[in-house]
Amino acid sequence: MACNPAPKSSEEEIARVREFIRTSWEGTVRFNPTDSQTLIGLPRPYTVPCAGETFQELYYWDTFFANEGLIRDGHLDQARNNTEDMLYLVRRYGFMPNGSRTWYLNRSQPPFLCMMVDRIFEQTRDTAWLAEVFPTLRREYDFWMTRRIAPCGLNHYASSADTALRLEFVATAGQRLGTDFRKKGLSESELLKLGAHFAAEAESGWDFNPRFERRCEDFCPVDLNANLYFYETAFARYAALLGDEASAAEWQRAADVRRKRINRLCLADDGIYYDYDYVNDRRSTVVSGAVFSLLYAGLPDAQQARRLVKKALPRLEFEYGIAVCEEKPYEYVYQWSYPNGWAPITYLAIRGLDRYGFSAKARRIARKYVATVVATFAQTHNLWEKYNVREGNANVSHEYQTPPMLGWSAGTFVYVCDFLAEKQL
Repeated sequence: MACNPAPKSSEEEIARVREFIRTSWEGTVRFNPTDSQTLIGLPRPYTVPCAGETFQELYYWDTFFANEGLIRDGHLDQARNNTEDMLYLVRRYGFMPNGSRTWYLNRSQPPFLCMMVDRIFEQTRDTAWLAEVFPTLRREYDFWMTRRIAPCGLNHYASSADTALRLEFVATAGQRLGTDFRKKGLSESELLKLGAHFAAEAESGWDFNPRFERRCEDFCPVDLNANLYFYETAFARYAALLGDEASAAEWQRAADVRRKRINRLCLADDGIYYDYDYVNDRRSTVVSGAVFSLLYAGLPDAQQARRLVKKALPRLEFEYGIAVCEEKPYEYVYQWSYPNGWAPITYLAIRGLDRYGFSAKARRIARKYVATVVATFAQTHNLWEKYNVREGNANVSHEYQTPPMLGWSAGTFVYVCDFLAEKQL
C-alpha cells in the first residue's frame, strides 16, 4: 500500500489530455439503425469504447463511465442517445446484453442502466421521461431477479451459453490464462461446467479474475448486489417522485432486505465485504475493489464504512492508484487483478469514499489516476484500457493486447479532473 501522493501533474499536461478527449469523442460515435449480420441495429447513434478497430459495438457497463465524460464535456444529447439505445435493447430482449452483437445475447454485464438514467435525470429533471422509462428499468431488474437469483436471496452471474460456446470459453480462457484446461483430465461435463463459469465471469465484466476461483456462477458478488441495491433505492425515489408512495415503500423494503443479506453473508469479522460462495456457504478469500461499489451505492452504515475503508484500502491502494485485487500469489496471471488498475473501479472508489466523507483519501486516489494517465499519455499520446498502479504506466498484466481506449478511461479522467477542481474551491 502506498499512501504517498503521486507526482503532481501540471495544469498544462492535464489540459492536453482533456483536449485530446474533447476532440476524440466524435470519433467514437457510430450509427447503425438496422440489423446487419451480427450487429444489432440501434435507433440512435451510440458511443463505442475505442476510436480504432477494437470494441466497435455498444457495450453495457463501459458506457456508464463514458457517459460521465460525455455529460461533463457538453454532450448530454449523446449520453442520452446511449441510454435510449440500451432501453431499446431491454425492451427488445428483456435484458441488456453484454453488447450490441448477436453473439452477446447469451449474457448481460454489470447492471448500470439505472445509474445511466439517474445521471440523465439529474441533468434534465424530465419527470415525464422518467415515468416513461421506469417500467423498462423494472423489466431489466426482473431479469436479474428471475434469471440470476441464488437460493440465499442474493444475485449471481450466469449465462445462457450453449454447449459449443461453453467449450469455446474453455479454450479462450485457457489461451488468455496461459494453460489448456482441456488437457487437465476433465470430463466433458466438467469442461462444460467450467465453460459455464467462464461465461458467467464474462458477464461479471471482470474476465478474468481471482475472486471467483473459476467458479463464478457459485458466487454472489458484492458489486453486483451493491448495484441492485442502488436500483432498489433509486426505484423507491422514482416511485415517490411519481406519486406512488406504496410502491416506494415496497422498493425500500426490498433494499433493506438486500442490505441485511449482504451484511450477513458478505461482511466478515475483519470488516471487509467478500463475495459469497453460496454453494459452499463461505466467503471468497480475495480482497477486491468490488467493495467500493458498496460505498458508491450507500449500503454500509457509517461505522461499517469506516472499518471497511480502514481495512480494505491499505490492501488495494498503491503508488499510482487502486488495484482491482489485492497483491497476493494467484494461480494465474489475471488482467483483473494486481497490479492492474481499471478506470471503473477508480471512479467507484472515488465516488464511494467521497460519499462517506473520506474526501482526503478520494482526492489522493484521484490525483494518482490523473498522474498515471497524464504520464502515460505523454509517452504514448493515447489513453489505455487499464494501467499499472505499481509503475504508473500501461505496462500491465494482460490476457490480450491492451487496446488504446477512450470510453471509460476518458470518462473517468474527465470526472476525476472535475472532482479535484470542485474540491479545491
